[in-house]
Amino acid sequence: MLQGVKSRLYPNTEQKKLLEQSFGNYCWLWNSCLNLMNETYKNTGKGLSGYEAKKLIPGLKKEHEWLKLTYSQCLQQVYLNLGVAFNNFFEKRAKHPRFKLKYNKQSIQYTQNITIIEQGLKLPKIGEVKAIIYRPIKGKIKTVTISKNSYNQYFSSVLFEDGQEKLESSTDSQAIGIDVGLTHFAITSNSSKYDNPKFLNPYKQNLKRKQKQLSRKQKGSNNHNKARKKVAMIHRKITNCREDFLHKLSRRIVDENQVIVTENLNIEGMIQNHCLAEVTGQVGWGIFTTMLKHKAENEGKVYQEVDRFFPSSNICHVCLTSSL
Repeated sequence: MLQGVKSRLYPNTEQKKLLEQSFGNYCWLWNSCLNLMNETYKNTGKGLSGYEAKKLIPGLKKEHEWLKLTYSQCLQQVYLNLGVAFNNFFEKRAKHPRFKLKYNKQSIQYTQNITIIEQGLKLPKIGEVKAIIYRPIKGKIKTVTISKNSYNQYFSSVLFEDGQEKLESSTDSQAIGIDVGLTHFAITSNSSKYDNPKFLNPYKQNLKRKQKQLSRKQKGSNNHNKARKKVAMIHRKITNCREDFLHKLSRRIVDENQVIVTENLNIEGMIQNHCLAEVTGQVGWGIFTTMLKHKAENEGKVYQEVDRFFPSSNICHVCLTSSL
């Protein structure tokens, strides 16, 4: 069964420069390949697959020497990831792939020659990077994704095969239904209520002030970059608070129940309502359901989503008949 472990990285000054170079090469290669695919489709009416585009790497390395500073497998992974992104787009699972920006989240992906050491990770062309790995990694490593957020914090996500079979689902124990909302974050079928923490409210005024300062700075200047990091730090605090709450609540629900049922909400449609966009965006329903599903499947428990148009409010909980 595939498992993932996310850890914080602490590269030194030289390693940060090498990682920045790799991030920049990945971003440049992604944008150039995406532009090539778009132009090919406009001119010929046919797309260009990731495997076909991958053959262009040797020629690009001769033309741009700085591409050789990045591990070759990371460059090849760019085209494969872009091919997957287009497949998801054509199968209507995601939007059209977009060009990457310099100041957004950056990442590179290693597929081989990764070593887990006592105090971190050993990466090709980067060396031994200090890391805090809080869970043991035992099994075959599939991929290692190195990322950097907008606040210049580095993380590693290790995907590995632990060699264990997936647990079979069982419905022999307690079942629970969960209804999420805004006044209360969640109300369960056993009458438990969990208040909505409203993570944005304590930071709202400070965030507004920092964003106003950012808008007054000249783009590309050092002051603009400093102000951007201050805004990113506030968003990071909000994200940490939300993830901590959602992880603890989802773990509690999964540990106490065998069958978990939630509603399939149209979150994108609700965010389009300008009256509810802010409160809906900060509550994190989508992340919560994803955590419930992941934790339940790992422990052999059942997770189900009820259709959003199912008239559950009109069904009697005693006789199970509808009032319509």
